[in-house]
Amino acid sequence: MTLTNLVPRRPLAALLPLLLLFLLAGCGGTERAPEVELRVPVSVAPVGTGTVEDVIVATGTLRTAEVATLRAETPGVLVFGRNHEGRRWREGDRVRTGDLVAEITGEDVRVQARTEATRQRYEAALRDYESKKRLFEAGLIAELELEQAEANLAEAKIAWEQSRVTETRARIVSPLDGVILEIARDPKGDILADGVRVETGITVARIAPVDTLLADVNLVGPDIRKVRVGQEVRVRYRAWDDRTFRGRVLRLAPEVDPETRTFRVEVAVANPDRILRPGMFVEARILVERREGVPVVPRDAVVERGGRKVVFVLDGQRVVARPVRLGLGDDEIVEVIEGVKPGERIVVRGLETLADGTPVRVTEG
Repeated sequence: MTLTNLVPRRPLAALLPLLLLFLLAGCGGTERAPEVELRVPVSVAPVGTGTVEDVIVATGTLRTAEVATLRAETPGVLVFGRNHEGRRWREGDRVRTGDLVAEITGEDVRVQARTEATRQRYEAALRDYESKKRLFEAGLIAELELEQAEANLAEAKIAWEQSRVTETRARIVSPLDGVILEIARDPKGDILADGVRVETGITVARIAPVDTLLADVNLVGPDIRKVRVGQEVRVRYRAWDDRTFRGRVLRLAPEVDPETRTFRVEVAVANPDRILRPGMFVEARILVERREGVPVVPRDAVVERGGRKVVFVLDGQRVVARPVRLGLGDDEIVEVIEGVKPGERIVVRGLETLADGTPVRVTEG
């Protein structure tokens, strides 16, 4: 028996796969799969143009530009005036110059004024003077008698005028157009009723114009050198976040506060609807400079790479890190003075891992 007779015979078709594998192994191995390039998903937007501003943000307290404090100048019974509807004045009412706010009445006023008595005395002195003048012109009396009558007339006139002034002071009128900020109250804070007896010096009312208010704004540091009289100011109060009140820098303090080391700026704030109130704490945005139609990019599109501020400009399927020089701006947008031009597409989202030459895939939004 031969050795070949001991080896099991296999069909030739079954041996072909093994033979092929042997031949491939002998030729240097299998073929390599193609490499896949990873692309970073990003969102892009064109560089646009817009308006940018340099704004100083500060806070301040509103107050009136002037105030009239009306006090009783004589003791007596207090009677409040009435508005055009016949209702007595109250806090918040608008008054005009010359409106009767209140009146002090009673015997005390009449005694102190003595208007009727002094008037009669004046009229008697006037008649006596005119009579003496005629007699003097006729040569019937001496000049000394005429001079004495003239002196009596002058004294009587002064007494009558003083009485009239006293009587007028009992009528408390508004010296200006404005709003009643405060009206007479007792020590407990309750508003006084008509007919209450008051003494000299009591505050009957405080009146101030409120169509324009002043905001005292305190500045510190380098902001001081940027502020000038006449600059535009936008004022907001937290109760009306969606509304801006227009203002102007009215006056700069002549010195720095020695205690707080702050610099006070007075801002005139227009209050046409009279909804702002003295004492409100407001935000004031002082406009230092405005530039219109300049190249702008989103603030978040500017990143720092290698100590330089750059934006990533789309170039085909890759991005280029472009150094930029920035100008004015706010939290949303910033001016680009150098580096990119309007119309160039820059990456606005997905910048975290980008570098110069990074392949990217532009996605929607």
